Amino acid sequence: MKRLVPLIILLITIFGLAYYITPKLPQQTELRPLGEFYLKNSYFGDYSAKSPEVVTSILWDYRGLDTLFETSVFFIAIIGSLTLFRLNKKQEEEAKQKAEEFRIGLTLIIKSVTRVIVVMILAVSASIALHGHLTPGGGFQGGSALAVAPLLIIAAYSKYALEEHGLDKTRALIFRSIGLLGIALVALVPLLSGGFLMQNQPIFPARLGGQLVSGSLIYYNFFEFLAVGAGFTAVFLLLAIPEKVFKKFLRREANE
Repeated sequence: MKRLVPLIILLITIFGLAYYITPKLPQQTELRPLGEFYLKNSYFGDYSAKSPEVVTSILWDYRGLDTLFETSVFFIAIIGSLTLFRLNKKQEEEAKQKAEEFRIGLTLIIKSVTRVIVVMILAVSASIALHGHLTPGGGFQGGSALAVAPLLIIAAYSKYALEEHGLDKTRALIFRSIGLLGIALVALVPLLSGGFLMQNQPIFPARLGGQLVSGSLIYYNFFEFLAVGAGFTAVFLLLAIPEKVFKKFLRREANE
């Protein structure tokens, strides 16, 4: 308890200063030229992204290369995690055979509730991603929400429930690769038509079947959604290997 006292005092001081100082900060009453430019050119103009969601427009259209590099760094981190915790085929088969006690999962009530919640998460995550060019959200946010569904299944049923229904680490990596390949292809398509890398309009139509898709933005969001969700799922499946089984492999390798 004594250790918490300094932390509580610090938090009270920070909130007190914020409460006192924030109202006295100068308020921005005029729109700055840079903000006006993005507001005008995110939806209006021949070469705009045709997106009413200005943040998504800026993210993929005006600073798309930066976003592309950020995505690359994220997936390099995932590859590093998979490399550190990987098992060979023989070890994976042995882990499955020796982990029968972990297949039971949690109670029936939790499993039943998880089924309902997972369906809701899938619907909400898809909506976040596919409407990212219209409302706040996007591919990364939707993919992160999507990854919660398999994580709940792992917690309620065990990782083997996912694998027995076809979603193992290998398939998750395949989906992740499809997502990355899709992002790369959308970025390179404008070069084939004499445009520029990651160029949006007029290479990609702003509307399809009367629906606003904001050019390339909906494709970027979809593939990012797929890649992020599958990437996180692959890591979750690997980290969900029972600790007793994983430690046994580590001891065996150390003795060898």
